[in-house]
Amino acid sequence: MAIKVGINGFGRIGRMVFRAAVENFAKDIEIVGINDLLDPEYLAYMLKYDSVHGRFNHEIKVEGSNLVVDGHAIRLTAEKDPTQLKWNEVGADVVVESTG
Repeated sequence: MAIKVGINGFGRIGRMVFRAAVENFAKDIEIVGINDLLDPEYLAYMLKYDSVHGRFNHEIKVEGSNLVVDGHAIRLTAEKDPTQLKWNEVGADVVVESTG
């Protein structure tokens, strides 16, 4: 059974955690939620095109309040107050704090 992970902050560190989970630990880690204040389309773009690590070669799109990667929907939120994040709603076992 995969560990369900939420990511609070989708800057450089948050995106690298995401990429590592998808590319190296897909059977062991499932990303279930991302919280960041930036526009979802921008988050998708920054994940797809990284000037240091190269292109993220997976299908990425935004559908409503979800980032969809290879058909897997991941909840996106833009909550400033971390006490309001409700990680339990997506079943997160672990939350990576990467807001900086």
